[in-house]
Amino acid sequence: MAWWKAWVEQEGVTVKSSSHFNPDPDAETLYTAMKGIDVMSSPLSHQAAAFTFPSPALTCPWVQQGHSPCIPAGTNEQAIIDVLTRRSNAQRQQIAKSFKAQFGKDLTETLKSELSGKFERLIVALMYPPYRYEAKELHDAMKGSRDDVSGFVDPGLALQDAQDLHAAGEKIRGTDEMKFITILCTRSATHLLRVKCTRNLHSYFAERLYYAMKGAGTRDGTLIRNIVSRSEIDLNLIKCHFKKMYDKTLSSMIMEDTSGDYKNALLNLVGSDP
Repeated sequence: MAWWKAWVEQEGVTVKSSSHFNPDPDAETLYTAMKGIDVMSSPLSHQAAAFTFPSPALTCPWVQQGHSPCIPAGTNEQAIIDVLTRRSNAQRQQIAKSFKAQFGKDLTETLKSELSGKFERLIVALMYPPYRYEAKELHDAMKGSRDDVSGFVDPGLALQDAQDLHAAGEKIRGTDEMKFITILCTRSATHLLRVKCTRNLHSYFAERLYYAMKGAGTRDGTLIRNIVSRSEIDLNLIKCHFKKMYDKTLSSMIMEDTSGDYKNALLNLVGSDP
């Protein structure tokens, strides 16, 4: 049945590896998208500087505002979205290596310097290898110690704990005691009750996404974490459960609750409606 499991897993993926992939052109596209056009250092700038504009009437708006002739700078967010949301995580890591080799800069740090807000948070999340992203999210979650303070239970974390406890208890040669100690000593009683009741993987992730957007305000951390972490695993299956449970699609709720480049990037990751 291994072939069946592989087929189901592939069907669940919303972000797949790009065919005919070459990291070098992608790295160049990202570099161009973020550096704008340096009017003082590019070859075109010297030609533009040497050119005498015949009259103010023929001068473009940038010149009228005191900028260099007709050479706009700035970040091309759509180009960044097109590259990074349409490549697998493994391919993104190759792009980052090519970016460093070609331009001597760290891609993630460059993205941080060029982007801002929720869009930056999402794009940077895409650049972490899965194991590092999970470790980062766990570290951030543990900064606030136990979750009794707010009384809010993260169903996704409860689900992960349930899976970890199950795996720890099924070790062939004894129990992973540290896993039990970590979970049982750092989670609230409410959380542990939720762990006990956890049943369906895709339903719980659907619930997690729904409540990240339902009501006033958006829990962007939860939204980003779940879409990024499940996009190469089972997000298509989660989307199907989402539609059954709430009678609306995940993408429609994202469109209602988010905006701008942040929304466009999320929709690319989520893919078409079931």
